[in-house]
Amino acid sequence: MSQIRIGIAGLGVVGAETARHIISSQDILCRRAGKNLKIIAVSARDDTKDRGFPLDDILFYTDPLKLLDHDDIDVIIELIGGEGGVALSLCQKALQAGKHVITANKAMIAHHGFSLSKLAEDNNVTLQFEAAVAGGIPAIKILREGLAGNQIETVAGILNGTCNYILSEMTSSNSAFPDVLKEAQHKGFAEADPSFDIDGVDAAHKLAILSAIAFEQKIEFSSLSISGIRDVSDIDINYAGKLGYCLKLLGIAQRGGPAEVTMALISDDEQLALVNGALNAVSYSGAPVQSSICIGPGAGAGPTSSAVLADLIDISRGLANYAYGSPVDLLSEQKLASQTSKEQCYYLRIAVTDKPGVLSQISAVLRDHGLSIASMIQNGQSEDGPVFLVLTTHKCAKIDIEQAAEVIGNTDHVLDSPMVIPIFDKGFFS
Repeated sequence: MSQIRIGIAGLGVVGAETARHIISSQDILCRRAGKNLKIIAVSARDDTKDRGFPLDDILFYTDPLKLLDHDDIDVIIELIGGEGGVALSLCQKALQAGKHVITANKAMIAHHGFSLSKLAEDNNVTLQFEAAVAGGIPAIKILREGLAGNQIETVAGILNGTCNYILSEMTSSNSAFPDVLKEAQHKGFAEADPSFDIDGVDAAHKLAILSAIAFEQKIEFSSLSISGIRDVSDIDINYAGKLGYCLKLLGIAQRGGPAEVTMALISDDEQLALVNGALNAVSYSGAPVQSSICIGPGAGAGPTSSAVLADLIDISRGLANYAYGSPVDLLSEQKLASQTSKEQCYYLRIAVTDKPGVLSQISAVLRDHGLSIASMIQNGQSEDGPVFLVLTTHKCAKIDIEQAAEVIGNTDHVLDSPMVIPIFDKGFFS
């Protein structure tokens, strides 16, 4: 049986888990790959750390670029992370040297995936990144292979397990955001610096990748609209429930339309509304499939290494695909549509002092911007604290609601900038 020789760059939780499985599950992996899988060399900062697998017959480097000195390595598995730097340099040079590349690096693929894919095509090798997006589903393989005969019109989903865990816990326990974030960090669901997760950047990386494959389009990451959950309040969670909605951080992109990561109110009987905890979910709509939703773990050592191994087996079998489903030169150069003219209903939460005439002032601002109120909830009088007004609007342009919210935030007796959250009608995801 012929052999696939592997170099692994990065031995964190995912890299170590991947190496352990390649070594400990040789029999089953080799049967499925049709070739022997052998780790030739690895790279990490510390060669003294016990990572749970033997290094006796494996060369160890602290410089990942040293892996490229081995002409006998067929596949480089990049698990270092980071948009650029040594991870990008390693992948570029590996592809130029005629080596296949597997990566879990969503930031790098979101920003440099098209140029890397072109390098792979020019050198008759493959770039595989199933592990970059919801590896436990697996979201990319379903889209690129299982739905290859479809014209996908909409990609939507819960693309960040940290945010989904936080919002789910806030809903079930009626807890405040800072408390749940601290709990998520304690349980390992959130990083010590959670900014990429809670500010929506991680989900945006994944949405950019999925959108590019779904629409066969060169998506510029800078063209996505990105917001996160940092400013969410348990007040919003409670009012969403009263209105028949639940709150999720969603990535949503439409063919010929905009792409955004945003908090959203969705009907509490939508399938996506039932996806809780740290799970991810991706919904695809198109023809002829109509709609398909896939749910599974999206992060962590197990799901991510599972996706890496699947890519490795595909390469071994000779089944590896174009990275974006089509040659890079055939991808559309069409720009994403602007968010500003997109029309939908919105939720507004406004903190005010309990003074006569405040509601009429707010109503006048909305009217001046062409907005009409669909429903309103007020939490009653308060002598020493804020009164919360919660409004939902009829469909309106995003730019109009944002401009109105800015004016309202500067109105007398309004205590803070209003919280503005889009509402997605029942059936949008099906």
